[in-house]
Amino acid sequence: MNNNMNMKCGYVTLIGRPNVGKSTLMNHLIGQKIAITSHKPQTTRGRIQTVYTDERGQIVFLDTPGIHESKNKLGEYMVKVATKTMEEVDLILWLVEPSTFIGAGEHMIIDQLRECGKQVILVINKTDTVSSDDLNSFIEAYKKEMDYADIVTVSALKNDNLDELMQKMFDRLPYGDPFYDDETLTDQSERDIVGEIIREKALRLLSDEVPHGIAVTVETMKTRKAAAPAKKKKSKHVHPPKKSANNNAESSNGGAPDLEAMLATLKGGQTDAADVSSETEIMDIEASIICERDSHKGIIIGKGGSMLKKIGSQARTDIEKLVGCKVNLQLFVKVRKDWRNDTVQMKNFGYKNTK
Repeated sequence: MNNNMNMKCGYVTLIGRPNVGKSTLMNHLIGQKIAITSHKPQTTRGRIQTVYTDERGQIVFLDTPGIHESKNKLGEYMVKVATKTMEEVDLILWLVEPSTFIGAGEHMIIDQLRECGKQVILVINKTDTVSSDDLNSFIEAYKKEMDYADIVTVSALKNDNLDELMQKMFDRLPYGDPFYDDETLTDQSERDIVGEIIREKALRLLSDEVPHGIAVTVETMKTRKAAAPAKKKKSKHVHPPKKSANNNAESSNGGAPDLEAMLATLKGGQTDAADVSSETEIMDIEASIICERDSHKGIIIGKGGSMLKKIGSQARTDIEKLVGCKVNLQLFVKVRKDWRNDTVQMKNFGYKNTK
């Protein structure tokens, strides 16, 4: 819209310690799963941008990796992504878990929040795990640390109080024109999302020692025409629909017209349901799961390929929802030793340097 005073628009980042629910919250706020989630920390590795638009305006969300003490170059990259993003937005959502204990990790974030000087909404997440009587004590503990634009308690998993959080964000954002059209949902490419879906399934299925050392690369994504299903032979005789007392074609379902029987009459024989609903396209995808050790490769593949098959099967289901057609997914496992400390390999796997 041309009238800036009619819409609130701005950039909002979600920050916090690993595994506080940032990606889950963002997915629920925009109403669609874009960022992958798991119970393992450091699931999000790069900045993921999503867009929410309604009659109030537009919010561009920037989901970032959890802020933690880095142990390798990948960890340094992740923390740098999170801290740099704080400088580029209009509003910061700081997600914390419901607790009166505020440790060294939280104090490190508090120092960065004070330094960047941006508006901060404190979001106490996972309220479904505690009693409502305890929430006031959690709020008071965090109030002592710094001033906030607002404090909101939510349960991202249960969709609790998210409407209030959304309104608080719009209240704090500046007036302006939308940055993207109404249909834009994310800046992630389809290939990026496919790779993240595969990594999510691996994170959820593999043992704790493996996930931090894996990456996923999508080598090919090609769509082809599906083979036409074999057609049933038409009956030599027309099977007209049974007629009711009113001489209309009817089914046994409350007198509604039997459309299948009517079609059979018009076409001169019985119809084959497969002819009507057959898939017309198949997407062939080849992707590799990268790990750091030969022993990890064996765990990812599993006995007789069982684990790799599980990862592929679960990933295929979500990918088919994404691309809207049948998917033929081929997964491979490759070893790239100590790739998390190799800047060249990190760049090849999509983790580019952040200045």
